Amino acid sequence: MARSGLATRLYQGEANINIVGRRKIWFAVAAVLVLVSIVSFATLRFSLGIEFAGGTSFSVPAQAATRVLTQAEVSDAVTRAIHDVDPKAEVSAAQGVGSGAGASFTVRGPAMSRGQAEQVKASIVQALGVPAEKVSDDQVSAAWGGQVTKQAIIGLIIFLALVMVYLVIRFEWRMAAAAVSSLLLDLILTAGVYSLVGFEVTPSTVIGFLTILGYSLYDVVVVFDKVQENTRGITAGSTRTYAEATNLAVNQTIMRSINTGLVALLPVGGLLFIGAGLLGAGTLKDLGLVLFVGMGIGVISSIMFAAPLLTAFKDQDPKIKAHTARVLARRAAAKSGDVAPRAERQRNATASDEAPAMASTGTSAPRPGSRPAAAKRSGTNRGGRPGGTGNRPGGSKRR
Repeated sequence: MARSGLATRLYQGEANINIVGRRKIWFAVAAVLVLVSIVSFATLRFSLGIEFAGGTSFSVPAQAATRVLTQAEVSDAVTRAIHDVDPKAEVSAAQGVGSGAGASFTVRGPAMSRGQAEQVKASIVQALGVPAEKVSDDQVSAAWGGQVTKQAIIGLIIFLALVMVYLVIRFEWRMAAAAVSSLLLDLILTAGVYSLVGFEVTPSTVIGFLTILGYSLYDVVVVFDKVQENTRGITAGSTRTYAEATNLAVNQTIMRSINTGLVALLPVGGLLFIGAGLLGAGTLKDLGLVLFVGMGIGVISSIMFAAPLLTAFKDQDPKIKAHTARVLARRAAAKSGDVAPRAERQRNATASDEAPAMASTGTSAPRPGSRPAAAKRSGTNRGGRPGGTGNRPGGSKRR
């Protein structure tokens, strides 16, 4: 018979990946990653886009009158033009937008007045030789970014509240707490990667964060639904602990989670690496990075964090704690062969010790208070005569 595949053996419990049993390792890894993310927030901070930090953005065409401009040329020319107006101004590197004849570069500088912006544009036209009508500026106030941030935080809080209510109704409060903790871990680690990489935080980034919340929640619900199926009425039996039933559920859904994650990451990876990397669509990299990292972490956290955290919560339940102790005690007794009560084991040991002595004498131990048994027929009588059966009462003999 052909051997079953790994997915089938995991689902049937023939193969076992001990994920829940190693939950302390996963918790330690998660704690280290969260600490790294927090340190990154405090030291490197986030590179806020113009929509959040405010400022003036200059758009310069990539095609000059006689040649195609490079990104370095545009960045140097715009930086010099801005520094002529404000020597202390911080200027971001030029980013490519589009391709072909409509390609352009965008450079962000500080907030400027209308006169200062016109002076910078004139310097750019003179330095690069591009048509003046194709050089544009866009001024954005930081107040708009503050409003976007506020609305995003409100939306996040409402989303998490609705998720908690749904999961409590659908499952229980411990599953809801574990699921929301997994979502928060996903957000923190994704933001940490964003901070370490240094990509600008734009409205696309905020949209990406809200998107990965829904995806991560879907994967956690799939795992928890199987956990609920495997643990329904588990305290009535004594063959499997809650942690073991949860680990079986994770094994049964792990291939589905991996396959779903890979299918979802393929188009997002194309958006990030092909669209932003090869084609130079800089506006796509913000959305592509947050989706790619968030979805990947969401798959891992639903398997290695949400389910183990659920078992940690359930182990504090007195019913589950008593059930686990009963299962472990039963296994320990079965392993040592000591399954009978202690009093019964002592009686069995005494009887087994007396059995050889009784067999050698041909007698059995009398019960306390019983009458002496008559002598059994043997090869000699009590007087030593062969063939006798002993004297009858009253001195008569059998003829």
